[in-house]
Amino acid sequence: MHALFVTTSSNQLAPDHPTGLWLEEFAVPYMAATEAGIAVTVASPKGGAVPLDPKTEPNEKQQKNWAGAIQALRNSVTLASVQKENFDAIFIPGGHGPMVDLAHDATLHALVARHDAAGKLIAAVCHGPAALVHARRAGGEPFLKGRRATGFTNAEERLAGLKDVVPFLLEDAMKSSGADFHSALLPMLSHIEHEANLLTGQNPNSSDALAKAMVEALGKR
Repeated sequence: MHALFVTTSSNQLAPDHPTGLWLEEFAVPYMAATEAGIAVTVASPKGGAVPLDPKTEPNEKQQKNWAGAIQALRNSVTLASVQKENFDAIFIPGGHGPMVDLAHDATLHALVARHDAAGKLIAAVCHGPAALVHARRAGGEPFLKGRRATGFTNAEERLAGLKDVVPFLLEDAMKSSGADFHSALLPMLSHIEHEANLLTGQNPNSSDALAKAMVEALGKR
């Protein structure tokens, strides 16, 4: 099994608002996948070192537990270099960075459309689904149309204090794209949605549940 983990290359959400990858959302699924024997390729639009959101810098314990994941983030390949390759899954972790670059990345959208048409697993967590809002299926329909999914909610964005900073509200954008959007009863509770080949997680606290569901789904293929 071989999974493609696609991260942001953006380190700026808005003036005076640095951003990047939210480490937990990458590290927990990465460690779960590699421990299960799943090969992982890490790609980003620009390649090279992946920027981390300053709020998610790892503490000493995380540096130890997530050492393999942190190392993998130091030298991502470019999305263009893997655009013709085939993977068993595509996974997109969050942080606000994906709202800036992955939401409009044509190379990623082409990869998603091709793998979706083949029934391969497409997974994303927190702001990762921002990369799917403008994606389309091979037949041209919006990727999220009619699909049960979740992502960072409007309420969670307000709690984060970034409702008026982000380029769009993810929950609203997913619904506008036709998603059958569901979320936990309270903000920041773990919540995932898994329908057919689409797996989504609501927020950072959903990273572990999503990781387990992704490994289990790949184990059945």
